[in-house]
Amino acid sequence: MLLFAHDIIVPTSFNPNPNILGHNRRLRRVFKGAVSALDGTLIHAVVPENKRDLYGSRGKGDCYLNVLAICDFNTMFTFVVAGWEGIAHDSRILSEALANPRSPFPLPQSDKYYLCDVAYANIRGFMAPYPNVGYWLGDFRRRRALTNKENFNHSQAKLRNVTECAFGALKARFPILKRMTPFSLVTQRNITLACFALHNFKRREGLRDDYFARYDEPNVSVRNNYAVVDNDEDEIPTHSTATDREYITQLRDEISEQLMQNIV
Repeated sequence: MLLFAHDIIVPTSFNPNPNILGHNRRLRRVFKGAVSALDGTLIHAVVPENKRDLYGSRGKGDCYLNVLAICDFNTMFTFVVAGWEGIAHDSRILSEALANPRSPFPLPQSDKYYLCDVAYANIRGFMAPYPNVGYWLGDFRRRRALTNKENFNHSQAKLRNVTECAFGALKARFPILKRMTPFSLVTQRNITLACFALHNFKRREGLRDDYFARYDEPNVSVRNNYAVVDNDEDEIPTHSTATDREYITQLRDEISEQLMQNIV
């Protein structure tokens, strides 16, 4: 099964045509360098008592494995790292993945980037939202005048929501990911990877089902009416040059201006 996962969880060939199938095709005409979205999720785990503090997901009662995944706009997982402790910070997992020679991280081409949240550094190859910028979701429904940064963060979140749709379909289809069986931690990690691979297989073969239909909506998921994007004090900086940060920051500002000009 792990060989199957290795063969089917593979990077997507970048297609510059924003009219291909997938979420929010109109927005992707503005975020034209966005290859995929990157995010983390928690998978339920059963761990020995002496490891509960490591897997306890920052004080929650249950224990979890932390998973880093890249997802394209057709909800196919193109890279997965599973098995980290629940308390591990997302940016730490990414930093280690970038440095792991045994599982090469699929860095995008120099003019492309992954969409990510503020747990990750805003550098070349990774475009994060503006930090410390919140917005009322109701303002978008009433079309209140918004700042460039508010508009950008909302649009970027709509595109990035493809990961939530993919994770939602994955966990709905495989309930074991929400209530794991007490195997060894290595086996629990392998089960997790197998579920990701089977998700991809069904998607690749066009085997549509109720789970894909339920989570295949392009609308952003809303847990509350106010979305806040804060700096994360625990962020682990990714090694990068000032030029890398300046490049992606300038590109983010350019996209922000395009969005305000109603190009979408």
